[in-house]
Amino acid sequence: MTRQVSVWGGHFWLSGKTREAALDAARELDELGYSRLWTSGGFGDGVPSIYGEVLDATTRLGVASGILSIWHAEPAATAETVRGFEENHPGRFLLGLGTSHAPVVEAKGANTYAKPYSRMVEYLDALDAEGLPAERRVLAALGPRMLTLSAERSAGAHPYFVPAEHTAQARELLGDGPLLAPEVAVVLERDEDTARAIAHEYMRGYLALPNYSNNLRRLGYGDDDLAGVGSDRLLDALIPWGDLDTVVAGIEKHYEAGADEVAIQVLTGDPFTFASSAYRELAGALM
Repeated sequence: MTRQVSVWGGHFWLSGKTREAALDAARELDELGYSRLWTSGGFGDGVPSIYGEVLDATTRLGVASGILSIWHAEPAATAETVRGFEENHPGRFLLGLGTSHAPVVEAKGANTYAKPYSRMVEYLDALDAEGLPAERRVLAALGPRMLTLSAERSAGAHPYFVPAEHTAQARELLGDGPLLAPEVAVVLERDEDTARAIAHEYMRGYLALPNYSNNLRRLGYGDDDLAGVGSDRLLDALIPWGDLDTVVAGIEKHYEAGADEVAIQVLTGDPFTFASSAYRELAGALM
């Protein structure tokens, strides 16, 4: 599989206040040659409109949900929306599905977070019944069971908040065929104190979610690494930071570990501003 360099984005892409800026940013990513834009599905009902808007605003850029929570979007309606994307923009949309996290799901509505693996299997069965092909979807997978399911029932896996050692283990489990597209957050900042402050603040929220912390425990990280904003040891494993060459080297570790595609998330401390210059520098270095 040809190596792909992509972008992962969250708040900036979902906020209605930045919608026009987001579409301008998507056009820039298209021009720079990035393969795909992965954006969170958020926690509203159904498939967010931003996916179709970005597809309409660009000519080549792929778009993927990274991820759409199976607790917040019904499979029949999801399949209908994806069919519309495929009809209007053939081959450019990839449906990324995930089970999200118990604290988030239960805080956002009336859903009870129970048997997430079984829920995912049922969701995939429903998509099959709707005629949505497995090659147009991927799963947000961290542990062995979900990674295996992603290989069996989808085009591959989109792990989030993982070090390169997880990418290597995921590739071994998936085998050679399925797509492996980890998200990798980076801080393009030379000043160590500033870079670590940005990265640690980003880590704080994710370390409080059991799916991520349990996955890191499987990789050998302990209580001292996972408490609060996380240890410097964990930060250095998860988040490449520093000058351009250092950050690129950190991203390259994931390709060397078996990633087909890396979805780069540039952290700046301001999630509602697009880091245009950083993505431009990274494009020049990686492509």
